[in-house]
Amino acid sequence: MSFAAYLTNIEKQTGVSPDEFIRLASEKGLTGKGTKATAVTDWLKADYGLGHGHAMAIYKLLKERGGLEN
Repeated sequence: MSFAAYLTNIEKQTGVSPDEFIRLASEKGLTGKGTKATAVTDWLKADYGLGHGHAMAIYKLLKERGGLEN
């Protein structure tokens, strides 16, 4: 499955667009320097019921487009 397909499936499942996930993560302080994947995936699993693969896709999105600093 392509990365774009993952994002499409996540939006269908949650009703939250990729851009909205970026905004929400930023508001929660999950794009700052040193933020670990576990913090992001735990949030997405708890609040949106995402599985690990889909949560990691959002983490990747944050790294690529959301300003996540490592």
